[in-house]
Amino acid sequence: MSASASPLIGGIILGAGESSRFGSENKLLATVDGSPIIGHVATLGVESELDELVAVLGHEASAVAKQVDELPLETTYNPRYADGQSSSLRCGIEFARESGWDAAVVLLGDMPFVSLETVDRLLDTFRSCDGSIVAPRYADRRGNPVLFARAHFEALAAVSGDRGGREILRTAPGTVLVDVDDPGVVRDVDSSGDLPDA
Repeated sequence: MSASASPLIGGIILGAGESSRFGSENKLLATVDGSPIIGHVATLGVESELDELVAVLGHEASAVAKQVDELPLETTYNPRYADGQSSSLRCGIEFARESGWDAAVVLLGDMPFVSLETVDRLLDTFRSCDGSIVAPRYADRRGNPVLFARAHFEALAAVSGDRGGREILRTAPGTVLVDVDDPGVVRDVDSSGDLPDA
């Protein structure tokens, strides 16, 4: 991660879920190209131009933490991870507020195929435009990760259920979609069949 001037932009990795659709194994610990999925996402955040990075842990927190503990990032524990993705988002936003971030990029822990270029384009777009939400778009589909300016932190801290920030993204003014040549922004891992060569 680069040390840069204002605005201070951090990354929130949502890595607390129970992987219920994946089966008995924690999907974040499943391997892609020899590394665990959560490791790919964390490495992406570290290598990007994000100023700071936090991973929100919950289900099998110790095992997940072991996959990222050698990387320069913070971790925080969500004791209510079973309540769904929104509870982890709230934990991440609380960290962002306490850290004084001007914006947060929400990185989903089960999306290991996003390119480094895409993350940095979101940051560059935010720094150079008036948009308060920046999201990638691939083949006319809105994807992840998504950058939210601090103006949306209060609304994000109030989300519920398993929808995360999607409703805010859908309804808030000031959303900028960045067209990218990166199918990884619309490719997550829900089941073992989503893994390469599965």
